[in-house]
Amino acid sequence: MNWFETLRTAGDAVRSHRLRSLLTMLGIVIGISSVVLTVGLGLGAQDKVRDQIDALGSNLLIVSPGSSTGSGGVRGGFGSSSTLTLADAEALADKAVAPDVARVAPVTSTSASLTAGTTNWTSRLVGTTTTWEQVRARTLASGRFFTAKELASGANVVVLGADTSNELFSRGSPVGQTVTVNGATLTVIGVLDTSGATSDDSSEDDLAVMPITTAQRLSGSTSTSVSTVYVEAKSADTLSAAYQEVNAALLTAHGVTSAEADFSIATQDALLETANSTNKTMTILLAGIAAISLLVGGIGVMNIMLVSVTERVREIGLRKALGATPSAIRRQFLIEASLLGVSGGVIGVAIGVVGAIVLPSMIDQPVSISAPAIAAALGVALGLGVGFGVYPASRAARLTPIDALRSE
Repeated sequence: MNWFETLRTAGDAVRSHRLRSLLTMLGIVIGISSVVLTVGLGLGAQDKVRDQIDALGSNLLIVSPGSSTGSGGVRGGFGSSSTLTLADAEALADKAVAPDVARVAPVTSTSASLTAGTTNWTSRLVGTTTTWEQVRARTLASGRFFTAKELASGANVVVLGADTSNELFSRGSPVGQTVTVNGATLTVIGVLDTSGATSDDSSEDDLAVMPITTAQRLSGSTSTSVSTVYVEAKSADTLSAAYQEVNAALLTAHGVTSAEADFSIATQDALLETANSTNKTMTILLAGIAAISLLVGGIGVMNIMLVSVTERVREIGLRKALGATPSAIRRQFLIEASLLGVSGGVIGVAIGVVGAIVLPSMIDQPVSISAPAIAAALGVALGLGVGFGVYPASRAARLTPIDALRSE
């Protein structure tokens, strides 16, 4: 019997017991679809985290102050001290000090209520310099960013985030209108494009950006301390060099050693690795559960093939009497088991792909369709069919013609 005849006969055997075959494939279908969706959810979560971190800026280093210690000996967390200043930002922007740094944007941040007419909204006020737009890789939906002249004079101008703009101005363009902050009237000169990113449990689209000189005047502060310094490296290849230069410059400026550093520097890679670690753990856990389902499906294939061998003992005996070799009988049942496995895999992949298309609109979570994962799932399905079909096929091949023909 050639391969074509073997495949045709195996297909006929599977189709002759459609319901039994479908029930046999059910475990594989559930397992494969679960694997496709689990991997898709994991990859989707990682892509979402990567997009959010990329939205923070390109080739970014985030420099934060160190911790503070209160009079009672209570230590605050990182960022609770006031060890970073505008002078530090100016030093990092010096090409002689940090040649691999492209731009630097110092930031002060506080929360305040903004009022536009009869509408008010509490948002994050960000005081910064003209380089913030480039360092944070933000674009404007309308209007413009503030200029160096407005920064120097502490002009009453503000650029609103997309969410803040929508909350304060439901009609018409916000550009040219005014908002009131701490008794001061600020003119809206621009609205930022949405980034969709979040940082420290706050939306990157819910903020009001103004010159740092304006922010200091509104807060009544004369301090030159800043809450964060964003540093953009010239390229991804120079990010590590920029990190070393920034670290060395701040250690020297603050007169401390590495062990006494009163600041911390975070990179996008570190943030990405930290954010993805939980996603990877959950993906592995769910994939393990799906693997158990696949194992159950494989056992189901073995069980039904053993039943099939028992039911077809006389057929096996007749084939052997007509000259079929043990290898031909073994091949026949292996192909039947493989068809069950591959068919279950194809149906499972189809369900998984449909789920990946439908689920994002239901759970607000992206699901990525991974071609390697689909290929691997089909390979696993075929492997299950072959692996769990070996014993039943070998049992059929070992039957002697006379004993098989005598069976009832």
